[in-house]
Amino acid sequence: MKNILCTTFLFCLISTQCFSQNQYNSLEGKKILVVYGGWAGHQPKYFADKISSWLKTQNTNVILSDSTSVYTNEKLMNELDLIIQHITMSKITDDQLNGLLKAVKNGTGLAGCHGGLGDSFRNNTEYQYMIGGQFVKHPGGQVNYRVTIENRKDSITRGIKDFNIFSEQYYMHVDPALDVLATTTFSEKYDPWIKGVIIPVVWKKKYGKGKIFYNSIGHSKQDYNIPEVWTLIKRGVIWATK
Repeated sequence: MKNILCTTFLFCLISTQCFSQNQYNSLEGKKILVVYGGWAGHQPKYFADKISSWLKTQNTNVILSDSTSVYTNEKLMNELDLIIQHITMSKITDDQLNGLLKAVKNGTGLAGCHGGLGDSFRNNTEYQYMIGGQFVKHPGGQVNYRVTIENRKDSITRGIKDFNIFSEQYYMHVDPALDVLATTTFSEKYDPWIKGVIIPVVWKKKYGKGKIFYNSIGHSKQDYNIPEVWTLIKRGVIWATK
């Protein structure tokens, strides 16, 4: 029995190490655009610098931009493997949006978190259609809530257990066609009519040939220090990359 347990443990350990190594290797040489801006309360520059620093350790070619005007650079957009966006609210011109939509439809991945991807460009429904969801409220502001992992076999969530967090619990309007990886359940504490409502927290989907990854957590710097949150973001970035 001890031998069986030891063998199982070693297998799991080796499998985890192999998975971790493979996901890091998969980013090497990839060209990734990180675009940030919008509402300053979500500290877009901090997130952009943090994710860019990690991407550089994976030997990627990282390009930083603080303007959506970069989306009109057709040559660059055609060369990208992934776009990471962190722009809350703000506005985007038609030609900028069309540049982004075209790149993703043609196979460039798109990833992001919280309002930086799920509450950008509120007037653009095609953008929301691409992302798969739109923030509408966070009842109670920052609250204690639980994140439930729905698919434990997916490469993004494998090995991650349900966890509690103190942050904004995003109530979102979502696409029923999402591949939902994690959810949260709302209480009646602030709005009694939403008691028991389950809303996706982490999902992935397609838009044309492009892969979309989204995690609704990320209101403050502290959120990124939570191991489960940062691991989900990193794995989602890896999954979404062309």
